[in-house]
Amino acid sequence: MPPLRTLLTLPVSLVLLVLASTTSTTPAPPAVDTALTRLVTQGRIPAAALLTDEGSGSHFAHVEAPTTAVPTDAAGPTGTVRPADGIRPADAIRPADHFRAGSITKSFVATVVLQLAAEHRLSLSDSVDAHLPGLVRGSGNDGRALTLRALLTHTSGLADFTADTKGTLSLTPLQAVRIAIAHPPAERGRFEYSNTNYVLLGMVVEQVTGRSYATEAERRIITPLHLTGTSFPGARRSLPDPHGRAYAADGSDVTDLDPRVAGAAGELVTTLADLNRFYAALLRGDLLPPRQLREMLDTSTAHGLYGMGLYSEKLPCGTTVWGHNGRITGSYVRTAATLDARRVLTFRVNTDAIADPDLEPALLAAEFCPRTP
Repeated sequence: MPPLRTLLTLPVSLVLLVLASTTSTTPAPPAVDTALTRLVTQGRIPAAALLTDEGSGSHFAHVEAPTTAVPTDAAGPTGTVRPADGIRPADAIRPADHFRAGSITKSFVATVVLQLAAEHRLSLSDSVDAHLPGLVRGSGNDGRALTLRALLTHTSGLADFTADTKGTLSLTPLQAVRIAIAHPPAERGRFEYSNTNYVLLGMVVEQVTGRSYATEAERRIITPLHLTGTSFPGARRSLPDPHGRAYAADGSDVTDLDPRVAGAAGELVTTLADLNRFYAALLRGDLLPPRQLREMLDTSTAHGLYGMGLYSEKLPCGTTVWGHNGRITGSYVRTAATLDARRVLTFRVNTDAIADPDLEPALLAAEFCPRTP
């Protein structure tokens, strides 16, 4: 994954966050809630939230480090994290809030491509040139030598167009590809994360089906799973209601953003609940036949680092979780799930990154590692 960037420094006078009830008989908060609080206080972010789903039910929590706040009742829904003095920060994240999911878009695009492979409408061994003839040429790049498998696993060697645009320029897919192929490729076959790969896959989906990748994802994934908070906004800059605010690394408000800065590599808008539902369905095999799901989970092509729109992470306790992260200006999100999909977690923050990279794996371990008394 691309390295985390330095984040804005929030005021040091952070609000101490606890569960709504503070009597001596109140049970200790779940370990994952404590980890979420550290994400805000040590990660220097304005706000964070998480949603977990497992056999015993769902759990939502949110934490804010406000610069401004509005009055609210001290009591809140069970399982939420609230300021101890009964204020509700202006940046509080609500359970149904829409947000930008960045590269989690890749899991949706990869699922569509693998569905098309299952339907024999394309093969992962097809060259890029077979579907987009003559497009990938120049500076040592050659679409005749690149397969769809190489795009899915980030082993194509194609340069990442966002290294030039910094995620700030609105582009057509063709413009994004042209920026990328102006650079010589990295060594083919080596894992090198590049947003260009998934822009090309979006173009392949349209060439094969005659419909955009967004339309295909909507009819194949979003509608069947009833992901009512999920959409591909296209050129729409505003987020659907309800939504909170989003902040760039310098603290500026970037809630309104042109999704064409990312396209098929990262334009998705969604909710916490929808992401949990999507990844659980995907890992259960509800969206792909067994063969294609095995291909998606096979990390051998990328030398153990990436599957196809999914990657795994082995936690300190030995548990392995699957999912993806997403980063786009003003938003960072991570979904992780056990392979059997019985436990799923999505957490998000309303800015680009987390100051301390160790906080994310610590939060995952707090949720997925065995709990001790």
